[in-house]
Amino acid sequence: MVMHIRTNGNLMNSGISRRSILAAIPATAVLAACGGPDAGGLGEESFSSDSGSGNVIDHSAWDALLQEYTSEGPEGVNLVDYARLKNEALDALAGYLGALQTVSIENFGRDEQFAFWVNLYNAATVDVIVQNLPLDSIRDIGLLGSGPWKDDAVTVAGRALSLDNIEHDILRPEWQDVRIHYAVNCASIGCPNLARTAYTGEKLEDMLEQASKSFVNHPRGFGGNPDALIASNIFEWYQEDWGSEQDVLAHARQYAEGPTAALLEEAQAISEYAYDWSLNAA
Repeated sequence: MVMHIRTNGNLMNSGISRRSILAAIPATAVLAACGGPDAGGLGEESFSSDSGSGNVIDHSAWDALLQEYTSEGPEGVNLVDYARLKNEALDALAGYLGALQTVSIENFGRDEQFAFWVNLYNAATVDVIVQNLPLDSIRDIGLLGSGPWKDDAVTVAGRALSLDNIEHDILRPEWQDVRIHYAVNCASIGCPNLARTAYTGEKLEDMLEQASKSFVNHPRGFGGNPDALIASNIFEWYQEDWGSEQDVLAHARQYAEGPTAALLEEAQAISEYAYDWSLNAA
């Protein structure tokens, strides 16, 4: 069957001390740089799935890499020691990516597939960073801040796929779950955290909920004050996934706690958007 998978959608949080937020760049320019909602190239094609399958994909190698080379930074942002990973574990990363590309993904169920695509996206992103060090930002790759998102990154089921293909042609249209934006990581401070453990089908729902709650209650998602609310550019770039600005706010309120809950309770609109493209390097 063709997979058209839907789960509960969710979103993010607020305004920390930002290093190099590129809020002044026009939204269209930034969207082109990070791959926009229509940036993919698979059209109506889709991978199939086996809804009755109990098969499990082994992500233990990726889990080990995440636990060894990621750490929580002082501002609550998960950081990656890209330089040490490059020196110590390139073969392990290449081996994991190679193994994933041999998986017959159509033989797995929905949650396993979701975890597969998220882990593949994140591991491929880490790989492109270590292959291009030294970097200050992922947008230093490519011409004029274009980044690596449109370049072929992996091959699955005989199809060459870019990072944009994975996110915009597979994950977003097939699952239609806004929590995807919390799960995939673009190697930037402004992005929701790269999870420090691998996604798995068994843990999928809990991990997506935790990722949503974490970002909603962090200043990268929402900051400022009720009369001048600052939100992550993710909410602007992909607003259509939520529906409207008010839908973004309503969704975020479901996860907000403490100061963030108070901020969002009083805020009536988003005044501006911001994003820090600095590399999430330890």
